[in-house]
Amino acid sequence: MSDCRKNPKVIVAGHSCIDITPIFPDNNQNSTPGEILFPGKLLSMDGVTVSPGGAVSNTGIALKKLGAEVSLLTKMGRDEFGAMLKGVYDSYGVGNGVLLMEGERTSYSVVLAIPGSDRIFLHDSGCNNTFCCDDIKDSDYENVKLFHFGYPPLMKRMYENEGEELLKVFSFIKEKGIITSLDMAAVDPSSEAGQVDWDKVLRKVLPKVDIFVPSVEELCFMLDRRRYNELCEAAKGDDVVNYVTRADLDRLSDKCMEYGVKILLIKCGAPGFYYRTQTEDVLSEINYNGYFDEKDWADKVGFENSYAANKVLSATGAGDTTIAAFLAAFLTGEKCEMSMHIAAAEGASCVEDYSAYGGIKTIPQLKDRMNAGWQKGSGLKC
Repeated sequence: MSDCRKNPKVIVAGHSCIDITPIFPDNNQNSTPGEILFPGKLLSMDGVTVSPGGAVSNTGIALKKLGAEVSLLTKMGRDEFGAMLKGVYDSYGVGNGVLLMEGERTSYSVVLAIPGSDRIFLHDSGCNNTFCCDDIKDSDYENVKLFHFGYPPLMKRMYENEGEELLKVFSFIKEKGIITSLDMAAVDPSSEAGQVDWDKVLRKVLPKVDIFVPSVEELCFMLDRRRYNELCEAAKGDDVVNYVTRADLDRLSDKCMEYGVKILLIKCGAPGFYYRTQTEDVLSEINYNGYFDEKDWADKVGFENSYAANKVLSATGAGDTTIAAFLAAFLTGEKCEMSMHIAAAEGASCVEDYSAYGGIKTIPQLKDRMNAGWQKGSGLKC
């Protein structure tokens, strides 16, 4: 294994924020959000966690803890939240690419992680909305193996004008011969981002994206709004993932492959994730200097069931850390099947801690737990 594979150089760019997560007591385990949150009620809480959030924080710090040489590229204000965020980044040695903006506010999320229910987010995008291609041009790209960008639906410049600025970002990076990766975020249908024609955006941008890692809700909203509405109606407030079928995933992946994605992971929450890869000839287009075993990675399709967590404390950042583990495995030369196992295992480890990266285990630690007989879940319900 070459030195660059031992400590691959990665830039993680895009959306960052501060996550404020009140800790609900276990006695709410079997209650729905509607039974807990209503006007006039006083809830007794078990503390609060305040930690970095967003794709840049979650995926970037996880990659750092997994052994990559990471630089974070994001914007924040010169305010209290910005100072907290920058301080954490600096403590991990990944804060050199941070842009501190005068007169702009740092993004934050209040994360309502009610035990037994999916999370509810109260979010302010702050200066993520002004992030643009010019913000990435002065970075050091020497020896960078991978550029990962996260959460453009929460960044106004990235989705306005049918994704023109997002296309500029990925075109700029591809010209440098760097492997590209893109993660998305949930879209509020009533928001400005919800009015965007995301099919057009992805049709333009995905030819420049090598590894695409959206969630099934995000991707269905963007590429098949009719089916997304059907799933929401069937769910009636339940988790939409419980009503997603393998046929849904196959159809969505067909479009992604048609639009130019080389390696696709569709996150499906607690059940696990779907994956699909292109042919060996197509993968060879991104295999700069023979960096990965394209024959082993070619023509794969399947569903990776999640590993069983000892205790689910919070799903915050679980998708991001799943992706970080997948990227780390890919970049350090793991085979395709093992990379999927590692990604699923890290996602399960993440939910055993309240913070997005407090539960992260190294790849050898994950393998040890797998070899000890770590059990998997049953996968998709439909």
